[in-house]
Amino acid sequence: MSSQKLHLVIGGRVKDPQGLEFVDLAALDYVGVYDNYAEAEDAWRSSAQRTVDDAEMRYVVVHLHRLLQPDMP
Repeated sequence: MSSQKLHLVIGGRVKDPQGLEFVDLAALDYVGVYDNYAEAEDAWRSSAQRTVDDAEMRYVVVHLHRLLQPDMP
């Protein structure tokens, strides 16, 4: 039996362009949850491309399956 590997794509303004500390958690852009990395990466790429000229905007893929099932490969 295989388990879903859920991925969350979020983005927002960060305090430091080199970091991942978001300025306002209430203002995060929740792009979506995806059941495979390829779809999540496409969503991340599309969202990041829209804000490519804004160094303080950052989008990330969060591997939810690693949080929900830490022993999963």
